[in-house]
Amino acid sequence: MLDIIEFSGTHFLAIAEVLGTFAFAVSGAMAAIQKRYDLFGILVLAFATAIGGGTIRDLLVGNFPVSWLTNSLAIWSVFGGVLFTVSLHRHMRKVQRGIFLFDAVGLGLFTVMGVQVGLNAGMGIGISIALGTITGCFGGVVRDILSGVRPLIFRKEIYATASIMGGLIYTGLFTQFGDGMIIQTTAIVCTIGIRFIAYHYRIRLPQFGTTSVQGSDPE
Repeated sequence: MLDIIEFSGTHFLAIAEVLGTFAFAVSGAMAAIQKRYDLFGILVLAFATAIGGGTIRDLLVGNFPVSWLTNSLAIWSVFGGVLFTVSLHRHMRKVQRGIFLFDAVGLGLFTVMGVQVGLNAGMGIGISIALGTITGCFGGVVRDILSGVRPLIFRKEIYATASIMGGLIYTGLFTQFGDGMIIQTTAIVCTIGIRFIAYHYRIRLPQFGTTSVQGSDPE
């Protein structure tokens, strides 16, 4: 039991990277299927979604080579996500809901992972939260750009804000109680929960400017 409670940061990073990579790969693959991409396009979009945020994070902190180049599990997680999506997408009644679900899970996992990378590198709390937000959100930005829609992070939905709040929760708990599996899991669940609650109750940030022009992507 003690070993479970004192779950090391290294183990968490490894598991979070695999699970988050798989979740974002599924999100990217489902977006590609929705746009009727071919199999190669599905693989490319899944890969870009899964490794986009982590690659930017590693470049910012000077972690070379970037993590996925030296971690075969990350690559296999992408292939697993693509295989899972291609095999089961016909059984998912609404693809958009599937994209949302896996994107929210990836957001929670990668947010906390990114924050922990910053803290482990000796960076301040604010910079660590920013790294968590970049890690959690920018894979989705790459996915949306490559699939030809306005990135979700730039719309009214609570997305990057959920990541920032998750990072604040994690750093707050980390400061008070130290690191551990319970702290990490709590922050991940809170990030996902904030995203779900905001989506379900249509809680959105204010939007400014004129009405969108004809032909723009839907809200």
